[in-house]
Amino acid sequence: MPAVRVLLAGGGTAGHVEPALATADALHGVCQQTGIDCEITVLGTAEGLEATLVPARGYHLATVPKVVMPRRIATDLFTVLPRLRSARDRAEQILRERDIDVVVGFGGYASAPAYWAAHRLGIPIVVHEANVRPGLANRLGARWAQLVVTGLPGTSLPGAQFVGMPMRSALQDLERAALRPQARDMFALDERPVVLVFGGSSGARRLNNAMLGAQGSLAAMGVQVLLVAGREQVDAVAAQADASVITVVPYIERMDLAYSVADLVVGRAGAMTCAELACVGIPSVLVPLPVGNGEQRFNAESLVTTGAAIVIPDTDFSAQTVRSRVLPLVGDPAALSRMSESARRLARPGADRELAELTLGLVLPGVRR
Repeated sequence: MPAVRVLLAGGGTAGHVEPALATADALHGVCQQTGIDCEITVLGTAEGLEATLVPARGYHLATVPKVVMPRRIATDLFTVLPRLRSARDRAEQILRERDIDVVVGFGGYASAPAYWAAHRLGIPIVVHEANVRPGLANRLGARWAQLVVTGLPGTSLPGAQFVGMPMRSALQDLERAALRPQARDMFALDERPVVLVFGGSSGARRLNNAMLGAQGSLAAMGVQVLLVAGREQVDAVAAQADASVITVVPYIERMDLAYSVADLVVGRAGAMTCAELACVGIPSVLVPLPVGNGEQRFNAESLVTTGAAIVIPDTDFSAQTVRSRVLPLVGDPAALSRMSESARRLARPGADRELAELTLGLVLPGVRR
């Protein structure tokens, strides 16, 4: 039986970890179907979400020191080179110890050391870039990669091909209507329309405050909110929330249930969020986080262009915006239905399997069918 050992590098946030784990699941599936023995290692840091998510999914996690990459290569990279070399050396040690055949990177803190180490050892590299505007780690990795793929259309990396965003089968195969009763029970929600609000894995203070400020209007309109406040903010938000209007949780593991119960999503425009909204067909109000290279604003463009979402700048999002922009939308089922259909037209199912087959094909020609 042929064998292949794959290292998946990424981490820090759910946007880096979840695509890696979905790809790991797909790799196992393809290998089982084709009679290949597959061993998977996930490379991350001890501080990121991967520290809990990866072992919980049954995969081996190896760690490197966390190195925050600068935004500019020419002027800032030299300031982190000593720490990056240390992380690269550790990654190189892991690649040797695990006898890795191919490295797949998803951006995040662990990717740059993994790319550098793999390049030095002559190990094939695959880069998956989730954002329309690539980060520095993946821009560096793309220079050495045998294969570069993207999760959203329009990403500017030379030679890249669009495959879509790998995501867990629970979302790809989601039947929202069938799961809605279970979802209402899990989150203790009733039959009123539901607005799902989340700001990424850490929550978003601006979104939290806007919803709290508008809870009187939400109650008057007969709307309930499922608010993912983030672990650091959950106690303060819960203390201010009217529990009959806003259900406050720190984090949601079962996003399939959260999406099933939602009539509308209000959230940031991370690449994973945008891809999931298209996959499950939910209308959205997106509030891009104005940091980094502005990637979230660009991530939202395809949803906005097709009519699946509206974008509100971060500085403009307030309780008054909830009253003037969000509540009228919740009260317009026809508009929500049109937006939902538009979102589904952007869905790219099967990206996890396609990436798995492309990766295996680099080291075992003939895998892809």
